[in-house]
Amino acid sequence: MSAREAPAAADSPLPPVARLQDVSLRYGATGALDAVTLALPAGRMVGVIGPDGVGKSILFSLVAGARAIQSGRIEVLGGDMADARHRRRVCPRIAYMPQGLGKNLYATLSVFENVDFFGDCSGTAAWSASGASPPCCGPRGWRPSPAGPPGSSPGA
Repeated sequence: MSAREAPAAADSPLPPVARLQDVSLRYGATGALDAVTLALPAGRMVGVIGPDGVGKSILFSLVAGARAIQSGRIEVLGGDMADARHRRRVCPRIAYMPQGLGKNLYATLSVFENVDFFGDCSGTAAWSASGASPPCCGPRGWRPSPAGPPGSSPGA
């Protein structure tokens, strides 16, 4: 995957939540990301669209601090993700659920239960104690069915 700088949100006075500069990642001789430069604006819903195998999941694992940076610079929530202290401070604020082709979901749990479980594991589930919907599910009106396995509710 390679990318150019996305235009900043003209009406947002906030700095980007994430900024990547010349980020590359390789698996041996295979390039997964090639000099990606990208800004993810604050206060916006952003989608990264592309076919399987182009590096979308790798990109987000780097932004979430779940994968080591090989080359380039990644800033998230105002700090350098190469800095271990910054990662310890911000990673609990980042909701990241790896795709894994379904291997990371528990088929006996509902979509909500899977989100709740992974949020709890990553330390981002403070919202669950209140009984509220997960922040990732509520703002756009999507509400997972409390019953039923992954794939059984629309948008799952």
